[in-house]
Amino acid sequence: MTFAVYHTSTFDKELEKMPKDFQEWVDKIEDQLVLNPYVGDQIRVRWCREKKKDKYRLYYLIYDDLKAVYVIALSEKKDQQAVINTIFLLLDQYKEQIQCLLKT
Repeated sequence: MTFAVYHTSTFDKELEKMPKDFQEWVDKIEDQLVLNPYVGDQIRVRWCREKKKDKYRLYYLIYDDLKAVYVIALSEKKDQQAVINTIFLLLDQYKEQIQCLLKT
């Protein structure tokens, strides 16, 4: 079973600012997520995960029912807890966004 991988526009804007080697790393992670979205470290619940590279964190949500992974944020280690708190505050919005993306 494979998953489709999507990004938030916020994630895309942050990724553009990152070094080329980091962007290439993200591409490799996305290739992994297509086949196994449960790589990475679990954050509070099974379907919320992060992957680490150096001082940076990549955050994503897994929607088994939709066969989709939603890559939503990047942060540095120092901002990790604030980003995680924000993710959990916006879970309903992320669900609506991914459902809209899948309809188009």
